[in-house]
Amino acid sequence: MIRKLIPLLALTAFSAFAQKPSTPQKPGMVSYTYRHSFQRDVAATLDTIKALGITDMEFSNLFGRTAQDIRKLLDERGMQCSSFGVGYPDFLNKTAEVAQNAKTLGAKYVRVAWIPHEGPFTLAMAEETVANFNRVGKILKEEHGLTFCYHNHGFEFEPYEKGTLFDYIVQKTDPNYVSFEMDILWTYFPGQDPVQLLEKYPKRFKLMHLKDLRKGVQGNLSGGTPVENDVALGTGQLPLPAIMKAAKKTSIQHYYIEDESPNIKTQVPQTIAYLKTLK
Repeated sequence: MIRKLIPLLALTAFSAFAQKPSTPQKPGMVSYTYRHSFQRDVAATLDTIKALGITDMEFSNLFGRTAQDIRKLLDERGMQCSSFGVGYPDFLNKTAEVAQNAKTLGAKYVRVAWIPHEGPFTLAMAEETVANFNRVGKILKEEHGLTFCYHNHGFEFEPYEKGTLFDYIVQKTDPNYVSFEMDILWTYFPGQDPVQLLEKYPKRFKLMHLKDLRKGVQGNLSGGTPVENDVALGTGQLPLPAIMKAAKKTSIQHYYIEDESPNIKTQVPQTIAYLKTLK
């Protein structure tokens, strides 16, 4: 039994640091895009994604399976999980369990995409966020060899001094322990310029969500919009060629398609085709 476990443990440890980066032309996929399908059948959903030519995954749910189960399914298909997304409470209170699941999946990154709050995001909330990110990010890095990334969701762009509270979070967190995943829709929706933000913090972003916003939709600081407002890349409002050009000059290692709409059967292939036209 011990002899059988050693190769598995070695593979798990090795794969967390042997990932192949993804690119806009050969992107990864966020599991949330196929959340309904994953709830029914994880293996068949991975087959669907693999058939699209995608082998890099960001899982933000285990869909009732164990991390080891999903890892086995990925390995059988020559796929990888490079990032593992978790909720803020688990990030804070179940750090060791989160880290173990991430490493079992083979992920190098642990990602959080929402800070629970009521009403507008405030400086006091940002200050608490910074303290938590620095503390838990340090544990993930020093004790588990994982990189923490925070995924912006729009509400963090409340004005503050000469910038925003997102600027405050980036500037007050330790770059050794805290990195970021830019969701380009949730940067554009609250009125920010993804290109300018990438140019401002070129070394802080490690991951990116690729998505587009339906034309005519007006944004705000709520961090929410109907899922039907997610459209195929290149058919919405975002200046994607400029964003991809700016992203190429940053430290981003993985690009993931995320489409929250009910139209993924038609929109995801459109998105993949569009990305291949970008140079």
